[in-house]
Amino acid sequence: MPLANALLTKEQLNQPEETYPLELVFCPSCTLVQITETVPPEKLFREYPYFSSFSDTMLNHSQELARRMISERRLNGHSLVLEVASNDGYLLQYYKERSIPVLGIEPAANVARVAQKERGIPTITEFFNAALARQIRDGGQRADVIHAHNVLGHVANLNEFVQGIQLLLKDEGVAIIEVPYVQEMIDRVEFDTIYHEHLCYFSLKALDNLFRRHALMVQDVELIPIHGGSVRLSLAKTSGAHRISSRVSDLLIQESNRGMDRLDFYRGFHRKVNELKGSLRRLLLELKGGGKCLAAYGAAAKGTTLLNYFGLGQDILDFVVDRSTHKQGRYMPGVHLLIYSPGELLNTMPDYVLLLTWNFTEEILAQQTEYRRLGGHFIIPVPQVAIV
Repeated sequence: MPLANALLTKEQLNQPEETYPLELVFCPSCTLVQITETVPPEKLFREYPYFSSFSDTMLNHSQELARRMISERRLNGHSLVLEVASNDGYLLQYYKERSIPVLGIEPAANVARVAQKERGIPTITEFFNAALARQIRDGGQRADVIHAHNVLGHVANLNEFVQGIQLLLKDEGVAIIEVPYVQEMIDRVEFDTIYHEHLCYFSLKALDNLFRRHALMVQDVELIPIHGGSVRLSLAKTSGAHRISSRVSDLLIQESNRGMDRLDFYRGFHRKVNELKGSLRRLLLELKGGGKCLAAYGAAAKGTTLLNYFGLGQDILDFVVDRSTHKQGRYMPGVHLLIYSPGELLNTMPDYVLLLTWNFTEEILAQQTEYRRLGGHFIIPVPQVAIV
């Protein structure tokens, strides 16, 4: 498979594309689900096309969380909120608005520049690990709150990363971790979440094993709808006097009852993905054969996985649209579909649009009211094919 976010310029279309194996495996010892190939992070993340602030859903989610943390933790001008993989400042801006000191860590130089210049977020442009954490700590900074959202699955050396969190967290501080939940991925056939940037796919048990290894404990857990179903964990140091929510033990028991710590839970996933592939391809080929114009919405990483694994290219789809100005004018990896702004839907009025960013369905359908009023339809591919 090509790298999910390796969008192409027109000049690169005739050049060979790098591809890597994409295989999903399960460890019966620690219960971690992961892929087998680790692409060097320098290749994946130094220049990154994903800017969190282009999603209204993500901004609303972040603003609500920041307000909650400010209230619960009684944060003020003497506190420090740190985010690992802080992207374009989409979350930290809401703390900064309340005059709470913040620090972002973001390895993608192009994204970090936006955080610094447009939002005034102090940002260290490096990969996060224990060595960087020691450097920050030795400089006199430790955090009351550490955020790490949708980054843990990207990390090759999980132990170094988690050790860094432990080093930087104040004794009574809290770390808020959000990761896509592997149960939702399996139950909802969210196979397009699997790409080379996502090395690991977590259950609570796998996370609990990881954090306990580094003197951190899961204090609370919430199931949240973002990104097709995620878990939000609140971590505290085991040395402190912290109450553990019953939701932690309840979810661990639920996972055990469902067999998520055993291979059998995952065996049927491959069959379900191929059934989904068959039903979506049949629909699209039938529509195309009937003379319908087809396009796609969302030049996201998950879209690269779906288009390439399902074999949906220029013979079926005419183009892709995306709100991000950083993606427009480029081409999707592997299938080489040109990316336009969403305005192209009204310009050309394709009969059907395949919604690749189905995790933001409500937001996108609301934005495309006019296209739908004029007769356009969206095809939702996951967890089952549906037309709206």
